[in-house]
Amino acid sequence: MQKIVIDPITRIEGHLKIEATVDGGEVKDAKCVGTLFRGFEIFMKDRDPRDAVHITQRICGVCPTSHGTTAALNLDAAFGVADKIPNNGRILRNLIQGANYIASHIVHFYHLAALDYVDVTEVADYDGTDPELLKVKDFIARALAAGDMSMLAPFYPRYEGDYRLPKKVAQAAVAHYVEALNMRRLAHELSAIYSGRMPHSVAVVAGGVTSHPSIDSISSFMSKLNTLRHFIDNVYLPDVIAVAETYPDYFGIGVGCGNLLSYGVFDLEANGTNLATRQRLFTQGTVSASDLTLHTFDPNKITEDIKYGWFKGETNEYPLNEVTEPDHTKAEGYSWLKAPRYENTPYEVGPLARMVVNYVAGDPVVQKMVNDTLAHFGAGPAALFSTLGRHAARALECKIVADEMVKWVMELKIGEPVCADYEIPESAEGMGLWEAPRGALGHWIKIENHKISNYQCVVPTTWNCSPKDGQGVYGPVEQALIGTKVRDNDNPFELVRIVRSFDPCLACAVHLVSPTGNEISRFRVY
Repeated sequence: MQKIVIDPITRIEGHLKIEATVDGGEVKDAKCVGTLFRGFEIFMKDRDPRDAVHITQRICGVCPTSHGTTAALNLDAAFGVADKIPNNGRILRNLIQGANYIASHIVHFYHLAALDYVDVTEVADYDGTDPELLKVKDFIARALAAGDMSMLAPFYPRYEGDYRLPKKVAQAAVAHYVEALNMRRLAHELSAIYSGRMPHSVAVVAGGVTSHPSIDSISSFMSKLNTLRHFIDNVYLPDVIAVAETYPDYFGIGVGCGNLLSYGVFDLEANGTNLATRQRLFTQGTVSASDLTLHTFDPNKITEDIKYGWFKGETNEYPLNEVTEPDHTKAEGYSWLKAPRYENTPYEVGPLARMVVNYVAGDPVVQKMVNDTLAHFGAGPAALFSTLGRHAARALECKIVADEMVKWVMELKIGEPVCADYEIPESAEGMGLWEAPRGALGHWIKIENHKISNYQCVVPTTWNCSPKDGQGVYGPVEQALIGTKVRDNDNPFELVRIVRSFDPCLACAVHLVSPTGNEISRFRVY
């Protein structure tokens, strides 16, 4: 047997290591290792509850909008205004979050994952007139002339081999890589129209938002959104199909745990206090590959196991009852991630989970898009549970969200309220369940003496990249890696492709606690 260690996994957000034990060219055992402790649960204590919306956005520099909105939902519940959010506030939260979805999905495919399938060196002898490709060609030439491959970052270093795209297709994909940078910027501008800035919105607050719609802002929003929709329809979706057509074997690689979980996202009516009846664009529920049946979701069945995490204790607690105490000396620990479980079972979260849950729930738009995609490849629903299935789900979801945003922005009512009044209670509890682009995101809060006494976050990558639990059951990414065939132990591109298809986000911003335990003492972006 041979151990493969990939540390760090590059082109993700944050700090992740993968250890795989390979025997006879097949992965027999895998560990997914979060290598950084941040301690948000610790330095959130004793703060004004309203600070949660702003501080938790710093958990992630790519999906701060999701944390801000989830924290706001959490406070809505704790402050008793979850059923009082004005329609304008609900819609504007959706629009701000939708812009973040578009930006996140585009950056994941083009700037994080696509380089696993697209050989940028195909541009070295480009003889056309495309200005973006000519820039990339000159960029490559300068590095080659200097004899310094490090100058080719972010295209290098990389794992070599298994680049199958025809030269013309690869060259077009590189041009789209550059174009996608502008699209990501445009999506951030789209968000900033109503969020105030991006990243780290200042407009989303408990009770709704602080920004107001106007004729000018609606017009600007629609213009930018339609540019993005054109890119999604005519560039992003065709590129995902081109990769899938060239790598059809990846519809059978990286299956994972086969269990999918969605909290639901994008409220379609004024927020109700009953999570089970809240109407959302992407509904909540669980689905297993074994039966493809929608099961009702109960948030009280969420727990986090820390048997193999570097935390004190071995409890399997409901998040609101957890106490986060780091313990890097723990003998059996191997990750700074806890192990979230639903009904004591690992679940994958993310675009694939949302699309499959809506598909099984009978959503006609999702069913048509998924069925058309499967028919194009002559595949059945089982193909969705795969490396390429995750990419396809993410691209289809991006189109659905962008198209729905056109309807939402036209539902705004100029001059109507955007936020509900509230008072900070002396003591209360709250829960906010939402979906970041990468999957199910939950925040829980306890308030005592008008201050935060406990704050817990269970983030998408904690679900997907969790270590084993106390029953010895592997996390979703670990299960996706086990059984994978590896052709070259020194060049394990198969493993990296699987991991990146989950779009793991261990945070692209590093946060360390100051000696007082109350302040963020360092902020660094990768």
